[in-house]
Amino acid sequence: MIYSDKQYNVASAQLDKLKGALAAAKARETDQAWLKQAEIAAINSQIAEIGAELAEYDLLKSGQVSFSKTYALEELPRVLVQARIASGMNQTDLAEKLGMKPQQVQRYEATDYMGASLGRLIEISKALGVKASGSFEGPKQAGGSVFVWADADDIVWGQLPYKEMIKRKWFDLPRGANPVERVKEYFLQSAGPQFATALHRKKMHSGNAPNEYALLAWQARVLERARRKIEAQEIGHFEVDDRWMPQLVDLTKRKDGPKRARDLLASKGIVLIVERHLPGSYLDGAAMLADGDTPVVALTLRHDRLDNFWFVLLHELGHVFLHLFDGLRFDFFDEEGGSDGDAIEAEADKFALDTLIPGDLWDQCLSRFALSDEAVEIDAETIGIDPSIIAGRIRKERGNYTILNDLIGLGQVRSQLEEAGDDLD
Repeated sequence: MIYSDKQYNVASAQLDKLKGALAAAKARETDQAWLKQAEIAAINSQIAEIGAELAEYDLLKSGQVSFSKTYALEELPRVLVQARIASGMNQTDLAEKLGMKPQQVQRYEATDYMGASLGRLIEISKALGVKASGSFEGPKQAGGSVFVWADADDIVWGQLPYKEMIKRKWFDLPRGANPVERVKEYFLQSAGPQFATALHRKKMHSGNAPNEYALLAWQARVLERARRKIEAQEIGHFEVDDRWMPQLVDLTKRKDGPKRARDLLASKGIVLIVERHLPGSYLDGAAMLADGDTPVVALTLRHDRLDNFWFVLLHELGHVFLHLFDGLRFDFFDEEGGSDGDAIEAEADKFALDTLIPGDLWDQCLSRFALSDEAVEIDAETIGIDPSIIAGRIRKERGNYTILNDLIGLGQVRSQLEEAGDDLD
């Protein structure tokens, strides 16, 4: 992790050198192609790692993100005492394990560990199997969060909403089975341990404070379903080439546009999954990679409306084409209408808006001022898109969600996208 502007500058310079080395390695002629590819792969890995750390530092410096965990650090002293007792150790046992005098442990516990150094607290926590976590909220209004764990062992598996997951039949719980062990097994099988590491930072764009474990559980479910489609060879080969986007926009005019959109995405190598969000996650959409190179776009359809569907879908596709393959190592989670000021989300927003309605055409839309159903329908016909897209954009830009209600396509999406495994109720 980068801790200062000085380290940031050093890392930036190192990144530039690596990019130069990568260009040189690609241009170098050799008879040993395997060695050349190994060298290129190694350099790419270093570029991705440094790029992710630079991006994470930029997000923190912007004041637009916060890190969120599960309980306050001030509770740590009490938790350490509870853990010692639960482990069947008395103060003397703990002292022997740590190589110190029993009186020292007694003093620590009597004073709520106020005299213990950070190093000592870490040592005691490890000895007792305690995983401490706290929270940080930036100085500005929270507009998003970044969640990152060093490795899967840092996950407190009991924090995953396993009761809700069992209720939704994501996995079963045999009589006498430990639900925490079962939810851990489910996550590792469905997502894989790499999705709970720094290789997959979770970037949440939201106006609400999300529950990171709800996001993690929901992601596991999405990846499980996406992998089934991939293994069934229902998904084509993906290329980072968005020239086919007009085909997608053209589908907005079709009554069965959402269903056709899923089929088109599949043919282009992108998995579209619809999965209801878990309580506390405030999700509308997400973009991530399955098996390293297959893009997955996931929607919750919290708002069963055509305008919401098309904008969120195109926003997530913006992440696919602009961000998923640039080495940042982020999984993107979005709540539509999250706060402004995030450069990455602004890029995805612009991709969505410009793809659905190019800027010059939007400037010519008289319905922006007339605010009538008839004007919207005329503009939609001229541009060649569904009226819901224009209506939705006008409502959002004006901040008035009481107008043009008959044009936003309420209740016209879920019924089209229901399939085996969908959780839409």
